[in-house]
Amino acid sequence: MRGGEKVLEALCDIFPDADIYTHVCDLAAISDKLKTHKIQTTFIGALPYARKMYKKYLPLMPMALEQIDLGAYDLVISSESGPAKGIIPTSPALHVCYCHSPMRYIWNMYNRYYDSSGLMTRLMMPPLAHYLRTWDVATANRVDDFVANSATVAQRIRRYYRRDASVIHPPVDTTAFAPVSRSEVGDYYLMVGELVSYKRPDLTVEAFNRLKAKLVVIGGGEMLDRLRRIAGPTVTILGSQPFDVLKHHYARCKALVFPGEEDFGIVPVEAMASGRPVIAFGRGGATETVVANKTGVFFANQTVEELIDAVERIERLDFNPADAVSRAADFRRDVFISRFRAFVERATGTELALRA
Repeated sequence: MRGGEKVLEALCDIFPDADIYTHVCDLAAISDKLKTHKIQTTFIGALPYARKMYKKYLPLMPMALEQIDLGAYDLVISSESGPAKGIIPTSPALHVCYCHSPMRYIWNMYNRYYDSSGLMTRLMMPPLAHYLRTWDVATANRVDDFVANSATVAQRIRRYYRRDASVIHPPVDTTAFAPVSRSEVGDYYLMVGELVSYKRPDLTVEAFNRLKAKLVVIGGGEMLDRLRRIAGPTVTILGSQPFDVLKHHYARCKALVFPGEEDFGIVPVEAMASGRPVIAFGRGGATETVVANKTGVFFANQTVEELIDAVERIERLDFNPADAVSRAADFRRDVFISRFRAFVERATGTELALRA
């Protein structure tokens, strides 16, 4: 239940009778709310080890999507950071795509994924990516209206698909977080998220090794073991943790460190909802959520030196936790629901019924 699933939950609140189509579903891992809907998987869900290895079936996903029969629907919403928009609605149906990002691994982050892959993957990536890019651009014409989760993503949609997109930021459950008193704030910085190369957790660990300042890292992923090997005595790698532990550390850290470029980035909003400032790389979605020199600071280049400079700057920042909480509230779940409902009503010319 990550950001994409949270968006799906909010869409289900707007459309409580909607059916859900997906390649793979692990019923044990999704929320009770999603389980109340009819969920239908493509043939990929029946393939060996699909729940754990669904990414390996990417070459089959275009064909699987095009086999979905959507003839019974007059509104289709695709929620994607992959190929989901490639479904084929019937001609009278309106197709709205809520795009978290055009596929990163074939577009803006292709070279980064390629460089970090093993030999066999590097051999397969160029022809597969070429095929997927051609298909991806062609299927953009199957979408009537694009909605992007950030202005950053809207720019990518314009560049790769030559389509305009409205921007509606994704829902964040800001009410799940709360600040603590100043006396409860600790002496450590915090990094949260999946530990993968493009998020640059290594940059943060190296910077705090050099600073000899306390850093706590929460999250799992392919870089977990490597980070534990390079972490100095002031860096604590906790790995994946339950929500209560995450919430505790959000509220008590000196600041959140967010070193990667994200499409939107829910983590900085959660930190601000907890009353804490953010040190963020100055590209991507964080530039749309963090207010420079008020709720955080930015660094321009992903280098140890610039991150260290940003840490030193935030130590001097005259920070008011109330400003951070107020800014986070702009991305509340009810704001998303209200804006997306209004968007669909304008697109369809139909007022949607409100459900209790």
